[in-house]
Amino acid sequence: MRAGDIVRFTVRSVLAHRMRSGLTALGIAVGVTAVVLLTSIGEGLNRYVADQFTQFGTSTLAINPGKTTTFGLSPGVLNSIRPLSLQDAAALKRAPFVLNSVPAVSGSASVEARGRERTVNVFAVGPEFHRAFKFNVRLGSFLPEDELDRPRPVAVLGATAYEELFGNANPLNDRIRVGGDRYRIIGVMEAKGDMLGIDLDDTIYIPAASGLVLFNREGLHEIDILYEESAPVDEVVAGIRRILLARHGGEDFTITTQQQMLDVLGSILNVLTVGVAALGGISLLVGGVGIFTIMTIAVRERTPEIGLLRAVGAARSRIAQIFLGEAMVLAGIGGAAGLGVGFGIVAVIELTLPAMPVRISPVYALLAESIAILIGLAAGFLPARKAARLEPLEALRAE
Repeated sequence: MRAGDIVRFTVRSVLAHRMRSGLTALGIAVGVTAVVLLTSIGEGLNRYVADQFTQFGTSTLAINPGKTTTFGLSPGVLNSIRPLSLQDAAALKRAPFVLNSVPAVSGSASVEARGRERTVNVFAVGPEFHRAFKFNVRLGSFLPEDELDRPRPVAVLGATAYEELFGNANPLNDRIRVGGDRYRIIGVMEAKGDMLGIDLDDTIYIPAASGLVLFNREGLHEIDILYEESAPVDEVVAGIRRILLARHGGEDFTITTQQQMLDVLGSILNVLTVGVAALGGISLLVGGVGIFTIMTIAVRERTPEIGLLRAVGAARSRIAQIFLGEAMVLAGIGGAAGLGVGFGIVAVIELTLPAMPVRISPVYALLAESIAILIGLAAGFLPARKAARLEPLEALRAE
């Protein structure tokens, strides 16, 4: 029996039982579709997080109080040997390759203006904040270069806070109350959107020293550094560490580069993507059980045909190849259909829900199709082996 004969046998068998073949392939198609959709969401989240962090540039790093080797809030944020100070932020401006040093304290507070009251995010930052993070001023100006410990009581409104409190009126030089303290408005920022669920427009910006008083803190939450893009990151970190060690007498702070943040978040999201892909893979296994069942039934139904083939000289290996080929064809067709449906659903989501982060991963798509065919091969192995072991006379006698 030639290879062409095996192909014809396989195709005819699949076409002869269209309904059964279609339902069998459907199990694999559902599994592949699930893998494509779930991994597309995982890859989309990965890209979304990377875009969120890089929208402010790629040459930034953060310094937090307390020593920790993990990403996130450490116990030192609340209880460190020596808190980060405004003087630390000023000293870091002299570090090699540093362009901007931004002290930061944040929280939420009630804001009152023109008889309206609203709770907003309050970012108490340094005057270089808008340059370091590429924020644009729509009206007026950003926070002025005042003395560190004696800032003027001025505030800058985010786009949403401005609209909610003042509508279309000009707010410049108007007075507002932030947490009970009076501030004069000197600027309004352009809309920036949100970052990881934090609305950057429903905010008010005040001087960092005022934030320390407002939130009753001894030290800063963070110092953000913008450095030259061409500068070696290791040298930038080393220069900052030397200055802070000299000022603090010990390493009671944590320096986190932007790449470290992305690496940690990326590893978490990669694990999530693999996990959801595994969930989709369960559907593939269910589809494999379906192929095994159908192929077992097919061997029983075609026992006389197998006996005839064996009687005319077909080798056992050829009989096995026929049934293995049929199982792989069913799995391959189901996998291809699943890829098509999965790609189509992702395309529809991108058109109708542009805010939802989805992105097809070619690696996972190819892996899903490959696994589908392998599952078909594995599911068809035992039925094919059983068919190949049938004796010609016994098979011919079977009804």
